Amino acid sequence: MSRRGPRHFAKLAFALSDSDEPADTDLSVFRDRLLAAAPGDELLVLWRRRLTAWDFEESPAWSSTAPRTRDRRSEVYDKLAFGPDLRKALDAAVPVHTEPGPVTISREFEPWYSREVAANRSFYWTSYERLLRRKGWSDAAVTGLDEAAHAVVERLADPTREEPYGARGLVVGYVQSGKTANFTGVIAKAIDAGYRLVIVLGGTLNLLRGQTQRRLDMELIGQENILGAADPNDPDALVGIDYQDDEDWPEKFVSFGARPSLLGAFDIERLTSRDRDYMALERGISALEFEKPDRTRPLHDPANLHAARARIMVVKKNKSVLEKLVKDLKKIGPILAEIPTLIIDDESDQASVNTTDPKKWEAGTVTRTAINGQISKLLKLLPRAQYVGYTATPFANVFIDPGDEEDLFPRDFLISLPRPDGYMGVQDFHDLDSADGEGEAEKRHVRGIYESTGDRLQEALDAFVLTGALKLYRATHGVPEGPFRHHTMLVHESVRMAEHAALALRISNMWHNAAYTGPDGHARLSALFDKDFRSFADSSLPTPTTYAELKPHVARAHQLISRGGSPVIVVNGDSERDYAQPDLDFDRTPNVWKILVGGTKLSRGFTVEGLTVSYYRRTTQQADTLMQMGRWFGFRPGYRDLVRLYIGREEQLGRGRNAKTVDLYEAFEAICRDEELFRAELARYAPMVDGRPQVTPAQIPPLVAQHLPWVRPSARNKMFNAELVEVRSPGTWVEPTAHPETSEELAHNTASWEPVLAALGRDPVTLAVGDGPAYEARVGTISHETLTTVLCALRWSAPSQFSPHLEFLLGAAQGATKIDDWLVITPLQTSARRVEARILGHGPFTPARRNRRRGPLFGALSEPKHRDVALRVAGALETAGNAAVEGYVRSGRGALLLYPVVESEPRLGPDGTIAPGDVVMAFSYVAPRSSVGTGRPLVRFRTIDKSRQDAVVIDRADVRP
Repeated sequence: MSRRGPRHFAKLAFALSDSDEPADTDLSVFRDRLLAAAPGDELLVLWRRRLTAWDFEESPAWSSTAPRTRDRRSEVYDKLAFGPDLRKALDAAVPVHTEPGPVTISREFEPWYSREVAANRSFYWTSYERLLRRKGWSDAAVTGLDEAAHAVVERLADPTREEPYGARGLVVGYVQSGKTANFTGVIAKAIDAGYRLVIVLGGTLNLLRGQTQRRLDMELIGQENILGAADPNDPDALVGIDYQDDEDWPEKFVSFGARPSLLGAFDIERLTSRDRDYMALERGISALEFEKPDRTRPLHDPANLHAARARIMVVKKNKSVLEKLVKDLKKIGPILAEIPTLIIDDESDQASVNTTDPKKWEAGTVTRTAINGQISKLLKLLPRAQYVGYTATPFANVFIDPGDEEDLFPRDFLISLPRPDGYMGVQDFHDLDSADGEGEAEKRHVRGIYESTGDRLQEALDAFVLTGALKLYRATHGVPEGPFRHHTMLVHESVRMAEHAALALRISNMWHNAAYTGPDGHARLSALFDKDFRSFADSSLPTPTTYAELKPHVARAHQLISRGGSPVIVVNGDSERDYAQPDLDFDRTPNVWKILVGGTKLSRGFTVEGLTVSYYRRTTQQADTLMQMGRWFGFRPGYRDLVRLYIGREEQLGRGRNAKTVDLYEAFEAICRDEELFRAELARYAPMVDGRPQVTPAQIPPLVAQHLPWVRPSARNKMFNAELVEVRSPGTWVEPTAHPETSEELAHNTASWEPVLAALGRDPVTLAVGDGPAYEARVGTISHETLTTVLCALRWSAPSQFSPHLEFLLGAAQGATKIDDWLVITPLQTSARRVEARILGHGPFTPARRNRRRGPLFGALSEPKHRDVALRVAGALETAGNAAVEGYVRSGRGALLLYPVVESEPRLGPDGTIAPGDVVMAFSYVAPRSSVGTGRPLVRFRTIDKSRQDAVVIDRADVRP
């Protein structure tokens, strides 16, 4: 049962047995043993790991089915020759994990890191895998990390190749979602495979660098490599050795039982320590003098490489530190060209990206920011260096000016990690599928601050006390208390440091006047508990039914928050002293129960542990809000139902004539939509077609720019070399949002839709699919030619958004997979505020209210409850509809939802007519599933400068008319 794939189990068992005669060939004993197995049974554990590994493996030689699917599991059972009873027993014990895996966009690469190669040299990966299982990681989580790390390493250059090549890649995770575990796995696999110098760029503060160093030392490097030749039982020998004062040493640090070099592997030499960043090569140049058994061959030759020790350093992203490293490396000479090197850049969109203004560069030269310049020098000095950035905010990295040959554009691969189980992210705070009104996520977790509500700061403080008390209550009722060790609140109102001090004083005064242990305080807390927290409590977790049951824990919560005299800590700088406050040390302080005031300068990578209540009112530019947004994302085991976000919905931005009111929640939502759309685009185009990628990293910028017009090369004289020509979307929901803004263009578009309006039936019909909600709509059928004529006439605020989709529809008018006709569905609104209106003499219609969320772009236009009917008619949904819906289903038919939309209260004429220039004729559609065809990519690009196929950005002046 190797990674070569499953094989006939009964034959294999017989071949490996001592018996001369086959027995139990029907495997009934094996089945009964599985059915009787307790959860921790060794046999069950073995099969859970093996089936999960087979289920998850990406593109194995033994299978043509997609990973994480029922088809893959069925194929595994077929190869094992398991019958129905045994399949049923294993499915019950090990359900198929169908959650999506990592998404990979990659150039074609030279395969070298097969599963067999990985298995043959796996000392540090095997150790790390065992550690994760001891920490309680599930088989699915461990195997998922294995696959994601393998996908990164196989796209690096073969460390033994003759010609040097430096791959550039990017791994996109989620904010505070465990990216460190992924790059630890990548490092383990990479050094096993032969990489012998690892440089981790670990944040901009000593605290963050030290945290990363400690994590790698604890989980990967291990006791024996930290101790070196020192005797752990000799106190004198331990003087100066790291972690002797660490409460987790040695119990929680991985141990191999002996020096790895004595176990047939290789040792790791640390060039930095927990408290010492890179100062200089402590033993001089000799620290990077690699031992070579055959000095006539280069280090990267297999005869030398696998006997050599690996060197690992964790370096702060600081100009002077990186300058020292570059200076020392320059002294080493030719050996640098022989060292297979891996550079891991944690939070790679912070400080690493070149943010200088291209318009200010001198002719023919590139000006670099300090840290970007030093990283570029590192890559030049180390021709075998592979650069892998890690980030949760991908846009800065993906849209690095790719025309800059020395910059960090991920030209070789981009891997998007899946949202981890238990992670609290975008979907928990924003109802991205909701077109209008307050959705469930907003009701549960978001508390808007309006002019009519006052500042709600006292309520937010009360919520902080209540949630602390609820954590204590749950800890006494069987919920593991580990995640409740820290309990924090973040307050961010202003960027000015002086205002932070005033705000901290104000909060402190409010706190001391809140009378939390008196009758007034208890009355407020009781009312908030009944109105909010009891209503939205997770029914699977213990929650008191009355405030009286919670009251005894309030005093203890108040005491923990008040410890030290003040409930508030101000964190408003980049300096080390801000983060060195004892009350802010989440590793060494037993309980951090505090209100943190600050925000913008809270360095990324610095996780606010136990964050439960956030109070956010600062208006700022997009990039900064994106940085701050992630603060309330993360893992919240045992208290995710208690998380609350108090956020400004009517904040003033600017002064005087330029002042405007901003809804910060909607601003965040626009950014969230952009990121989710980015991930969805990657997932859609990641599958290979005929063994070749549909999209390469170089094509991601123009692909994303189709939806996000603000994405463009940094210099005005540049343009993307790849132009998106066609997007084929059979069976896929398409919803254009770049509708025009002027009355003249809106009126033009409305007039263009007149033939479609005329085709709609007068009487509404009731539509429904499965158990979903029924709704009334006016419907009609039009030819494909009629629809494409309408679509060709439309005007857009960003034409490039829809033109690739139109290209597909125009080409779908002929051939074996042609589109015949379209069912047009115009849902009738049911809101009490609905208004009936006539358009161009047709109707009545009930216009929907929608808002533009980013410049000219709307947010969601269609309503989720309307979509299943369209998907069913187009053959993209298996669930049957009611009789009316099924009467419309046929091959070659697509479905289009047409929404007359207004952006403000509609103005109607005396006869109930709405002016054509006052209505946005919004639409969504699903092309028929039958139009998919075979063997064709879903996207088609045109290379503008064909002589430079790999160039991502070109000069506009180079383009010939």
